Amino acid sequence: MKHALKIFACNSNDGLASEICSRLGVRPSQLEISRFSNDNLHVQIQENVRERDVFVVQSFTEPVSDHIMEMLITIDALRSASAQRITAIIPYYSYARSDKKDKPRISITGRLIADMLVTAGANRVLTMDLHADQVHGFFRVPVDHLTAIPTIADHFRQNYDLANMVAVATDAGGAKRVGRFSERLGIPMAIIDKRRVSDTDVKQGEVVGDVRGRDAVIFEDEISTGGTLISTINTLRAAGARSIHAGAVHGVLCGPAIERLREAAIDSIVVTNTVYVAPEKQLDKLTVLTVAPLFASAIERIHSGESVGALFE
Repeated sequence: MKHALKIFACNSNDGLASEICSRLGVRPSQLEISRFSNDNLHVQIQENVRERDVFVVQSFTEPVSDHIMEMLITIDALRSASAQRITAIIPYYSYARSDKKDKPRISITGRLIADMLVTAGANRVLTMDLHADQVHGFFRVPVDHLTAIPTIADHFRQNYDLANMVAVATDAGGAKRVGRFSERLGIPMAIIDKRRVSDTDVKQGEVVGDVRGRDAVIFEDEISTGGTLISTINTLRAAGARSIHAGAVHGVLCGPAIERLREAAIDSIVVTNTVYVAPEKQLDKLTVLTVAPLFASAIERIHSGESVGALFE
């Protein structure tokens, strides 16, 4: 099966790509990404991909525009080199947050990036825990949408007593996601009444649900600047939570996030390696789980024509 499978890694998350290759028993395929003196990106595929099943791994992390362009040019180069099928593996699709026209004269950028990937030559997309489920429908090619909920839930099951635990949604919009998480663990859930003032300023009100004297687990799709998380922690402390933990799929941890979390009254934080967490962002209370086995299994199933959805049954 694996003689025709090739996996290329752009520059955003070499560690995850290498682990995926190791799990599949294949070596990372070779490409060169460089810049001309005028700052234009240059990509050269350094091995034969004619009639091969090709996968390109790239998370849309800082610098986001550079990483998107790297992937687009790599996909176009693979198409020009006569690859049989090109699957864009995007563990973290950051523009999924731009999923609606909630202000005048703005772009629904999540749809724009989807169109660009297809125009470049992507025949399929494999991603994980999109910020909004409707982004799945922005693509004109098949999309396999993985979730790290089982991975994070298993971590809490193995390391904590669930008898006194409650899952917490930071707002009503995240209730469906947290509901899946709480159902997986067999624990109740609570919801915070949240009002977003700006990208970095969040106001929160009352807790809907019982958290007093309980171990609260805040569950989110991502931790970005940490503003929502800090506000939720303060709300839960005021509501009498005994201990507070956080689980998030994408540990973006940008801007003031690390300083905020270092000082936060939180017992533990769990993220996955969809986003590379640099050494300077590592905290004693932070645990990074790997999702490489899940991506490797999905790649193997896509390559062999098996069901990817069966991974979660």
